[in-house]
Amino acid sequence: MAEIIQKDGTWIFDGDALRLTPGRDKNVSLLRKTLGELTVPLGALAGISFEQGKKTGRLRLRLRDGADPLLQATGGKLAEPNDPYQLTVESDRYGVAEYLVDEVRNALLLDEVPSGPVDGYLLPGPALPLSVSAGDGTASFDGEHVRLEWNWKTEDAKAAAGVRSLALGDITGVEWHPSAGLENGCLRFSVRGAGTKAPPKYDPNSVELWGFKKDPLMALVAAAVQVRLPHPAVSPPEPVKEPAPVAEADHDALLRRLRELGELHKSGVLTDDEFAMAKQAVLKRM
Repeated sequence: MAEIIQKDGTWIFDGDALRLTPGRDKNVSLLRKTLGELTVPLGALAGISFEQGKKTGRLRLRLRDGADPLLQATGGKLAEPNDPYQLTVESDRYGVAEYLVDEVRNALLLDEVPSGPVDGYLLPGPALPLSVSAGDGTASFDGEHVRLEWNWKTEDAKAAAGVRSLALGDITGVEWHPSAGLENGCLRFSVRGAGTKAPPKYDPNSVELWGFKKDPLMALVAAAVQVRLPHPAVSPPEPVKEPAPVAEADHDALLRRLRELGELHKSGVLTDDEFAMAKQAVLKRM
């Protein structure tokens, strides 16, 4: 077993999984504290690294694409302080950090864990029920429905739609974007049958985010929904193609063919069985 304990958090590796526990220090982000302890199976890892600095270093985990719903929903846009797969290491613990890295890398080699993408989530996502208030609304999720409620800062046209309740079966996608510069962020749901997406400020299926402390918590709602949607690596079923309608000219030709077959049958050219088979083939095309 390899273990490193820091103010930023504790990482423990037992040979099969890494257990990541956020620290209680005031500098630990609200998102990491809310997310709580994570157990990352060895099979979800693509690699681990340690970067030394003059005063502090940083441990970093790299997960296989598609293994974690949080990374999938946020598209790699989580800022460094909110990334649960990074740990700040004090200079007097550099040796311990390097030992942990060696242990994880050796386990990955011995177990021959591939570094490529996976076709199913290997982490369970945030615990439910979950409710977060930030930006212009509150997003809640109980595993079956997403509930969006608006506050006094919501644009009037959007608030007029009232409280939104989105059934999980109607949600086709979810995304979280942080605010960047003059651009506001959002938590947005793609809903089956909805029209063209409006800007988050006016979209009744989006919560607009303005760059405040609780904004990253909306990423947890996105991850909780993401893990319950079909995995991106799984292709959607092919739509059932309806047979093309027979054109009027083709329909007339088939009727003529039926009459010809009837005449051949009457004249004895076709036996009863031959006539029945030929007639059935024509009727199938009508």
